Amino acid sequence: MSPAVDAGGARVIGRMSEDPIRLDDLLGAGSSADGAVTVFVGRVRDQNRGRPVVRLHYEAYGKMAERELAAILEETVGRWTLSHLEAVHRTGTLELGELSVAIVVAAPHRATAYEASRHVIEEIKRRLPIWKREEYADGEVEWVGPAPSEA
Repeated sequence: MSPAVDAGGARVIGRMSEDPIRLDDLLGAGSSADGAVTVFVGRVRDQNRGRPVVRLHYEAYGKMAERELAAILEETVGRWTLSHLEAVHRTGTLELGELSVAIVVAAPHRATAYEASRHVIEEIKRRLPIWKREEYADGEVEWVGPAPSEA
């Protein structure tokens, strides 16, 4: 779903990308009718589950991941009134601090934007066919599954 799709009046964009995520490319979302634009970014942190991380690698089953991301976004615009919904998830090797996922939601009201954004990230974590390999400071490498949902 890389190209923009008009879904019930909302501009919807979803993509998997090996290229770095540039927030400047995402911040022009919405229109003057939108009172809220939320931007959620996930980034590579220096530890996970008590272990020092030096980098990670994401692999996805390309077409299946794109289809599932599109389904998540379509469900979201079907549930909330949005003018813009965009999500991008990185693949490949990412260094500490790099953005791994970004979600932008434009909506008339902040509660709607926050709820829709939260829904998208939770569904990405739960459903997207993407795998993460963490490289630790001690030289060990491990494939890890998603962490339990954070409240």
